[in-house]
Amino acid sequence: MSESNISIFEKYLTIWVLICMLIGIFISQYIPIIPEFLNKFEYAQISIPMAILIWIMIYPMMLKIDFNSIKNVKNNLKGIVLTWCVNWLVQPFTMYLICTIFFFVIYQEY
Repeated sequence: MSESNISIFEKYLTIWVLICMLIGIFISQYIPIIPEFLNKFEYAQISIPMAILIWIMIYPMMLKIDFNSIKNVKNNLKGIVLTWCVNWLVQPFTMYLICTIFFFVIYQEY
């Protein structure tokens, strides 16, 4: 099997995410002045630093979208119909089922 051309960062992305989560937990528990400071930058109950960081995370993925390929959507209607059905007919009921299980079974005594 040939070796793929992914970088070390991409190869160990799960580990990097776990490390960042642990660092975040450590900071919130042992250096509470940082979260308190960041909580001051909030507008309409939206954390501005969090919104900026999410935008920075999503922007590179947006750059990789080939908007010219949208013209060819009509050539592959099966994929569009399947995606539409899953997103609008399957997922809402699945999420309702998961919510019901958590609220009325798992967390029933709370």
